[in-house]
Amino acid sequence: MVFAGCWFAAQCLFSLAGGFLIPYFIMLIVEGMPLLYLELAVGQRMRQGSIGAWKIISPYLCGVGVASVVVSFFLSMYYNVINAWAFWYLFHSFQNPLPWATCPLNSNRTGYEEECEKTSSTQYFWYRQTLNISPSLETSGAVQWEQALCLMLAWLVVYLCILRGTESTGKVVYVTASLPYCVLIIYLIRGLTLHGAVNGLIYMFTPKLEQLSNPKTWISAATQIFFSLGLGFGSLIAFASYNEPSNNCERHAIIVSLINSATSIFASIVTFSIYGFKATFNYESCINRVILLLLNAFDLEEGSLTADNLNEMKDYLMATHPQEYAQLLPQLKNCSLEAELDTAVQGTGLAFIVYSEAIKNMEVSQLYSVLYFVMLLMLGIGSMLGNTAAILTPLTDSKFIASRFPKEVISGVVCFVNCIIGLIFTMEAGNYWFDIFNDYAATLSLLLIVLVETIAVCYIYGLRRFEKDLHTMIGRKLNWYWKVMWAFASPLLIISLFIFYLTDYILTGTLQYQAWDATQGQLVTKDYPGYALAVIGLLVASSTMCIPLGALVTFIRKRLKRERVSTVA
Repeated sequence: MVFAGCWFAAQCLFSLAGGFLIPYFIMLIVEGMPLLYLELAVGQRMRQGSIGAWKIISPYLCGVGVASVVVSFFLSMYYNVINAWAFWYLFHSFQNPLPWATCPLNSNRTGYEEECEKTSSTQYFWYRQTLNISPSLETSGAVQWEQALCLMLAWLVVYLCILRGTESTGKVVYVTASLPYCVLIIYLIRGLTLHGAVNGLIYMFTPKLEQLSNPKTWISAATQIFFSLGLGFGSLIAFASYNEPSNNCERHAIIVSLINSATSIFASIVTFSIYGFKATFNYESCINRVILLLLNAFDLEEGSLTADNLNEMKDYLMATHPQEYAQLLPQLKNCSLEAELDTAVQGTGLAFIVYSEAIKNMEVSQLYSVLYFVMLLMLGIGSMLGNTAAILTPLTDSKFIASRFPKEVISGVVCFVNCIIGLIFTMEAGNYWFDIFNDYAATLSLLLIVLVETIAVCYIYGLRRFEKDLHTMIGRKLNWYWKVMWAFASPLLIISLFIFYLTDYILTGTLQYQAWDATQGQLVTKDYPGYALAVIGLLVASSTMCIPLGALVTFIRKRLKRERVSTVA
């Protein structure tokens, strides 16, 4: 989760630029680092996966581990689709020219496809040739067999990586963790030498302090910390359960948090340098089109119009040729570098539209395309290893399951079930379902899970008791910083975010999504249908309700057990 989360940090920074850095680092100090240490320590101390670990702390907390497994299961269902898309783009990266470099010809071969002309070649390749997206969620469409095959390939790769358990997973992680750094360094060198890269970096580090008053900024920062560090998913507890009892998990928590954040900033610098190149390229192309249009319309001498005197010449032409200029005005675009930089695209849009658009304008574009999508695959596979470990560890910890089936069979069943369900995301409306899972399957659930975790350790298991356990494990006393964060700061912050999150959705009203309109060549906003809202409710409830239901089931079992004992007596 750590290294894939670093890539998503670069995406998240796009929406808020410099203003995002302040809440991001506050969340890291108050929430990320303390909770990472907490989960590592719990896993190492209890020697169990997420379900078993919380059950040891208190039988009434068995639902916390189940909730983590459910969230990881949801994440695995849709997350591997990103790897399928990465495979699809990687296979097409060996073509010359790149298939998203230009618009395809229409069926009569008399011009370009109408949909592509209304948008861009990169957006057309993504929405039409990759997703073959439907106009709305209601139009489900058929499964796209090319994407389905890529998804099967992605799950086969994941299965082969986890086949031998933590031993094989550990070896694969060395590759999935180190290779992206090599590619990022190559991209950094190339990105900083691109024309306009400075514009992107200035945009990144320019603070937008007005965003600090927006609760969504803090929710975005918290969500980013959760996903990048893997908090609440159960994967950290699962991996830590294999550590040596004397392993210094405190040091590891600090190192991993700092490396994760440093890599996030590093990846963001790479991303914004390339984004600056893309924005500058689009801005200068817009200027050149306007200049060419004015030169031809008013029969001006070549070289008389430049980017520097364009606005002055516009005013002059409007004053001297008002009628001709008025007729031409609808075709004159208002070119702005700021507007190009403000056109932020997040999530899959950043990974598959913005980057592919920048890559197509680079020299030796095939090479940079292959490097980028190989890196994306490494990050995605690395994340999937953490997700599947969070699911598999509790299953293999179960004596009932482990005694009847070998690890290879359990791993195979988990991958197969996820792959079959994941075919939903390869349908024509699959990207809309992907957005639903990405937006609602984890965020609220993770907030509740980590809140219960901190309360459980500090107030149910007991902070002093846990402090003694840590002293026994690592041989040093617990620092005041960890105590304050665990007992007060982190829970209060999570409760505040929880309230902000619920308030935001109440004030928003009807939930909406972005649908692709082929006739306009752009995204349009639509309301979610009733059944989609029901699915969203089920996604949130199926994980969050595990916690109270687990406590209720435990209470009923204990009550029935007492009644049997009293009856026998």
